[in-house]
This record gives sequence, structure tokens and C-alpha cells, in this order.
Amino acid sequence: MAAGAGRDASAAADGLVRLDLNESSYGPSPRVAVAIQRALPLTPRYVTAEQGQALVKQIAALEGVAPEQVIVGEVLEPLGQHLAVAGKGGTFVYSVPGYGALVDAAAPFGGRAIEVPLDASLLNDLPRLLAAIQADTQALFVVNPHNPSGTVSPGKDFDAFVLAASAKALVIVDEAYLDYLPDAAERTAVRHLRAGRNVAVFRTLGKIHALAGLQIGYALVPPDLAAALRKRGVGSPHGLNQLSIAAAAASLADPGHLAWVREQVAAERTRWLDHLRRLGLRYAEPAGNFVFFDVGRPQAEVVAALKARKVLVARAFPPYDTWVRISIGTPAENRLAQAALSEVLRRG
Repeated sequence: MAAGAGRDASAAADGLVRLDLNESSYGPSPRVAVAIQRALPLTPRYVTAEQGQALVKQIAALEGVAPEQVIVGEVLEPLGQHLAVAGKGGTFVYSVPGYGALVDAAAPFGGRAIEVPLDASLLNDLPRLLAAIQADTQALFVVNPHNPSGTVSPGKDFDAFVLAASAKALVIVDEAYLDYLPDAAERTAVRHLRAGRNVAVFRTLGKIHALAGLQIGYALVPPDLAAALRKRGVGSPHGLNQLSIAAAAASLADPGHLAWVREQVAAERTRWLDHLRRLGLRYAEPAGNFVFFDVGRPQAEVVAALKARKVLVARAFPPYDTWVRISIGTPAENRLAQAALSEVLRRG
């Protein structure tokens, strides 16, 4: 709980309530600060192969995959670049609006995006995504729970989709927000990777782990793809640093803190939905640490008005030009944001 209080204090120091980037307002595990303090004397030294391998083995044991299948780092962009280069361009299928880091990274190397709109419930449109796969598709990239809508696909539907799609192309699932669900272990696409399917899963430690400022995550990939990425230097310990490795290892070893954050976010998410209903606003059914709702007027106007009241919310996500995405903060942050939203909408 002290972590949340610390974040409140930092927010008050600059006068801004930062609910724009889906960061965790609840801070990292207390073990992270201890680990970073212990790692400080190592900062004059480069990360060794042994240090990198220790983190890889920890992740592999946690995820139930072989160490050779773990690629450490925020690797979506280099993964997109590699696939486009290896495939001499090709197509990349993904949902729009959505998080396009992998697809954008492929574009300069000839990768061509195939954009599939969300369905009427703002879910990934699984049948249309599957139908969009072509002979030259290098990857189907799907974020589940989705960003910006926050919706999560029904488990059985998503499993059937992954099985069908992975028989046609590499399926990359970004599970940045999956740990906000209590049944994440039953939903994760890693189960299909373990079974030998053509599936890769990306996780960032910048969300529920609250390590956004340390820029660390990892991908779990098929063995042949892992070997090809390592040949290109992706996942090399030289791309990491002493503090991020120490922080990641400490956070991954503290599931209790993640469970606590999950509970806090779930409670505050319920309060946000109650508030939106009181305001008469429609919203996408959220599963992550943010809500996406329709304010019924130009999004840019509401964003500017909230910023004038020291509340930062997310950028626009066309074609949802009247919808706003706001991250779920601490109770104090949320009450300030809710009051500001109410005032903005009352003033019209």
C-alpha cells in the first residue's frame, strides 16, 4: 500500500494526474527497490551472459517453456523487423484501432498491414482476423485483452481462433494486460506454444509489474524463431542493464504483490464503471487497468478540458473519435479524475 501512496505524492508534486499511458499507479513490488539497491554497485559493469541466462531460466520455469524459447527485452519492434526482413516484406494482420508497434516496425522493411476493425462489442473480430490471413502473411498480431478497448475475447473462442490461425501463420499474442485477470493462467496463449503450435506470446513488465521506466519485457517463441532472433542479436544480454535485470527478477518472484495490485485495480475499475453509468456514458467491457468510453462529443475537446484540470488521458484512437481511454489509478487519482470528468461533461 505504501507504493500507491508514494505514487500519489509524486503525482501531487507536479500537479498532474497521469492516467494516459496505462502505467501502474500502485508501484512495483517492495522487493524491486531492495534488488535495485543491491544492483547499484554493478552499474559500472556490463551485464554478463550468466546474468542474462539466470533471468531467462527464471522466466522459463515460471512459464513452463524451454529456456531456449525465452527472448528477454521489449522485443516487439525487433521481432516485426526480423519477420519483415526474413519474409521479404509480406503482410501483417492486426486489429484497428490497436497497438501497432510490431506492425509499424515491419513497414520500413516492406511489411504491409492488413487492418481488421473491432467488432460491435469492441472485441477483436476473430473470424475476420482469421479470414484476413494470406499466403504471404508473416504474422497475425493480436492484443488480448485489447488496447484501447480493454475487452478480452471469450476463452473458448480465443483458443479455437489461435489453433486455426496458427495452422496458417505465426500468431503473436500481446498479453500486456492479461495479468489483470484472475484466470490469466487458464487464458494465456502460452498453453498453445507449449503444445508446439506456431504461437508467440509477448509480455511487458511495464504494466502490472510497474517497471515501465526500466523498459523490460520478454517474448516466448517457437524454438526456430528464437534461434533466428538470437542470430540477429535480439535478446542479447548486452541489450539489457543491471537495474532492469535485478528489478525483473525481483518482481517476477513476488506474485503476492501482483495479486494485491490486481485486487486494487478490479475494485477501482468497478467504481469507474459505476461512475460512467451515473453519467449515462456507454463503455467497452474492460478487463485491464483502463476504461474506454464514449463521451458523445469530440474526444480532443474532452482531453483538452481534462488536461486544463490537470488530468492526463490517452491520445485519440480513430475512428472512435468520441471515445476516451483513461487508465485506472489509485483511489485518490481516480476520484480527482472522476470529478474532473463530471465537471467537463456538465459544462458541455
